[in-house]
Amino acid sequence: MPLSTRLEQAQKMQLSPTQIQLIKMIELPTTELRQRINEELIENPMLEEGIDELEKDITPEENNYNQEDDCSDIYGEETGEDPLQNDDFDYNQYVEDDELPDYRYKTNNYSPDDDYEQAPVVAGTTFHDYLLEQVGLLPLTDEEAEIATYIVGNLDNKGFLTRTTEQMVDDLAFYFGINVNDNLMEAMVEKIRHLDPPGVASRNLRECLLFQLRNKPTTPAVELAITLVDKFLEDVERHHYERLQKRLNISEDNIKQAIKVIISCNATPSSSFSGDKYETQRTQIIPDFRVETYNDEITVSLCDQDIPPLRLNKEYIDLLNQMQSLPSKKTADNRAGIRFIRQRMESAKWFIDAIRQRNETLLKTMQAIVVFQHDYFLEGDDCYLRPMILEDIAQMTGFDPSTISRVSNSKYVQTDFGIIPLKHFFSESLTNNEGTAVSSREVKKVLRELIDNEDKRHPLNDDKLVALLTAEGYVIARRTIAKYREQLGIPVAGQRKKLSK
Repeated sequence: MPLSTRLEQAQKMQLSPTQIQLIKMIELPTTELRQRINEELIENPMLEEGIDELEKDITPEENNYNQEDDCSDIYGEETGEDPLQNDDFDYNQYVEDDELPDYRYKTNNYSPDDDYEQAPVVAGTTFHDYLLEQVGLLPLTDEEAEIATYIVGNLDNKGFLTRTTEQMVDDLAFYFGINVNDNLMEAMVEKIRHLDPPGVASRNLRECLLFQLRNKPTTPAVELAITLVDKFLEDVERHHYERLQKRLNISEDNIKQAIKVIISCNATPSSSFSGDKYETQRTQIIPDFRVETYNDEITVSLCDQDIPPLRLNKEYIDLLNQMQSLPSKKTADNRAGIRFIRQRMESAKWFIDAIRQRNETLLKTMQAIVVFQHDYFLEGDDCYLRPMILEDIAQMTGFDPSTISRVSNSKYVQTDFGIIPLKHFFSESLTNNEGTAVSSREVKKVLRELIDNEDKRHPLNDDKLVALLTAEGYVIARRTIAKYREQLGIPVAGQRKKLSK
């Protein structure tokens, strides 16, 4: 077949460097943004922290939202477009040979309360490290210490040992050249099992509970608890207490006392105690936004006190000007140096501009959410949440729904009612008997209240919940009740059943 060439016209989407940077920046919460900035400061010598000396005295603009303002007042015609779709960024203006203006980055959205302190990120000692510290205190030979360390390394996140003795013996021989018999391996597992917290290195829940129960002082309640866990654990988990009373011919008070003993045990050894030494990593949530209400006026701001202002390195700009003014600027080395500084300058400009657009995008999105959920931010009650989807905020801001999704992902807002994830404000709608659309958040709140107030001896099943919600004016299907109940982490009626107090 002869080869031929032809021209063909086609359309395709190509993102600019700023758009690529912006996509990545929008998804970052405040804590990760600070880390990303630190990485860029290390990698790019053209970038540095600081504000232009000539612009230090500029008064920060206020980012206030008043309920009388409409969306056009907040966003404006010039800034309401999605930066990911309408990018007028011209990087050529940043690499001119003559005048290179300094660029400052400063987010003018601080709250009047300048004393606000960011919650620190706290890293604690891992659960496995805590166990290894105890292993180091045991009177073990070098071989036993290696075996014990290997066993601790095979514990899962719950503190259970899911591997069999044979598997661990084979692995030690194959990977580490340590020959261990089954008896020694089991003896070392038993030593680990006696470390703190109780029940660690158990094979399953039954073994974990039995280990703890058998180490309690012997009482009738403890003995009955051991029998229940050893032979009837599934019935205990399903709250089939009446069935257990009949099978064991015991009174309700007896089984009640035994259940209390079981509940006092740790079902998950790794989380049995509070404190840094039992946590793999504990990170306090740092909000990305702050919404404050005063005299029915709502103020929206970014929590970016820990984000430094960025600018181009003036020394490198001066160096570039000097290199361009040299008579020998056409030499290969000089051209390579000029090219390197220009490339770094472009990268720094793209990075600064991406952060600026990120903050503008986040702030406009949060302002739109406040406009949409105005009554909620005044009252703090989920019943005031309106049904809201990504498309609603996208239409208000002019952004694409995918941009709104990126903004709302992993972001939190500090309100007068606590720190709330942005995803909390998005919910589907349902229709009540009056034909008015209500938020699924409102329905979930009513559902939780019904379950919290139910008779735990005779908990409400999904059919009864449907009837009660219908009586409250919410038209809802049984499968939707089941879905909401699962989303709220509420088990089925049989598992919510409790004995009388």
